[in-house]
Amino acid sequence: MFKHLIWLIFLMGFSSDSTFLATTLHYDIIMKDKIIGSLDTHQKTKGNVTTYQSFTSIKTKLLTTIEVDYKYDVTFSKVMLKKAKVSIVVNSRENAETSTLWKNTQYQIIKNKKESTLQDSIQYTTVLMYFKEPKNIKKCYSEQDGTMNTIVSLGNHKYKKINANGKENMYFYKNGILHEADIDGGLVSFAIRIRD
Repeated sequence: MFKHLIWLIFLMGFSSDSTFLATTLHYDIIMKDKIIGSLDTHQKTKGNVTTYQSFTSIKTKLLTTIEVDYKYDVTFSKVMLKKAKVSIVVNSRENAETSTLWKNTQYQIIKNKKESTLQDSIQYTTVLMYFKEPKNIKKCYSEQDGTMNTIVSLGNHKYKKINANGKENMYFYKNGILHEADIDGGLVSFAIRIRD
């Protein structure tokens, strides 16, 4: 289908409940024209439930060697976020963890053991940005920060995402799939490029 879709599987069973769809995308993490890591992200849909997992591993040397691993686990029911968990490990030590859970009529957000809530239902999050171009999307929930971000369309399938602290990331799409991005990762800034 597309070169950038590593695999696309349809498993059909005896009933519609067994329909299963999975997509995986692979990216290189680049800093100063050097590959310093990888990002693998997975989307699986069964019935009305879609789960996303994303694993990012970065190893680079600034003043000292730094290894950063990001892990995302996100679940949607139909088009609504039900739960998300993000953990960040730096040099083999837990650096940050954020969880989001829909309970009753609001989200319970726990970021590094501090709790907050969000009333509005969430239909678009950072992990979706790999798989679904944010056409006509103005807001994006950050599973990592537990905050709403702003998305600005720049035309020609380019978008700017501005987080709650004013940091900006740039995203570039082809055929509805993220092909490259420039990311301010906090500890390090880097580019993401899809593998051919």
